[in-house]
Amino acid sequence: MYNILPYSYNQANRLGVQISPSKKKGKKIDVFDNGKFVCSIGALGMYDYPTYIELKGKEYANERRKLYHMRHKKDNVIGTAGWYALRILW
Repeated sequence: MYNILPYSYNQANRLGVQISPSKKKGKKIDVFDNGKFVCSIGALGMYDYPTYIELKGKEYANERRKLYHMRHKKDNVIGTAGWYALRILW
């Protein structure tokens, strides 16, 4: 099970959605809008921005974030799992 860090809760709050640990196998977080399930995001076993900060420091995390954003430019369709992952986990 993934331990959701305060960074992700803050990001979700900014988007106006709620998050909880995912019930879907292999995923980190379930996203809800007004109690209605939207999607599951984040692959278990993969690091994300707040995890990198904890493990390797902010400078390294910022570099990983930059690379993630470059790889996921296409995830700009509002409301998709990729869009939520980009904004909540990165």
